[in-house]
Amino acid sequence: METLAKESVAKRISQLKFVGACRYIVGAAAIAATLSLAGCYGPPTQRDALVGGALGAGGGALVGSAVGSPGVGAVVGGLAGAGTGYLVGRQQEREWRYGYGY
Repeated sequence: METLAKESVAKRISQLKFVGACRYIVGAAAIAATLSLAGCYGPPTQRDALVGGALGAGGGALVGSAVGSPGVGAVVGGLAGAGTGYLVGRQQEREWRYGYGY
């Protein structure tokens, strides 16, 4: 009986290590995708919305995984990041187009 309890505890610890490793892999993949998309050429509105969405999805997935639902965190973070990136890109386009420089 005692050996069975020890085996289940060891199995649980190895599962937690696997989940932790998966979180790091997902985070690294999100960062790699963000960096690969950061160089995309296009209008600032589209480019910043894309990069903001990728960053928001990665950050939302990390925060969501700490709470227990990484999928919901990625969706909410992606939408918030894309919206913020769109607004920033629109402002940059307006400054460039109408010459409101620094």
